[in-house]
Amino acid sequence: MPSNDVRTLLQAAVPTAVAGAVAAAISGGVAGGKGALGAAVATIVVILFMGIGLMVLQRTARSLPHLFQAMGLMLYTAQLLLLFIFVAAFKNTTLFNPKAFAITLVATTLVWIGAQARAHMKAKILYVEPESHQGDKPKNTGSQT
Repeated sequence: MPSNDVRTLLQAAVPTAVAGAVAAAISGGVAGGKGALGAAVATIVVILFMGIGLMVLQRTARSLPHLFQAMGLMLYTAQLLLLFIFVAAFKNTTLFNPKAFAITLVATTLVWIGAQARAHMKAKILYVEPESHQGDKPKNTGSQT
């Protein structure tokens, strides 16, 4: 994984983990241990889903750049659907507080998206590959006038 990808991953995962820790503390204060556990599980789910998605998207950008935009839209749609499925699946659980889980899931997802957008805006990544110059000779483009 190139250093830009790792940097983007860290710049999105760290604020998400911090938001999850804050959510766990608040949920623990409001709903007790089950609230804190629900917030912690939601934070882990978001970091895993979004982190895997980011890695898949970066790999697609390198190997199939013409599919990058479509893949990004499909990936984010699939991630949101999977997160909704998680909320629905754990709606009536007694393992942890489902309200704390759902609220933390939404909050940490929004933090991840915001942090990832900020990381991409701050990154200085070339969007045009500069041509390599071989000596001082200009390349033959085939059209000489």
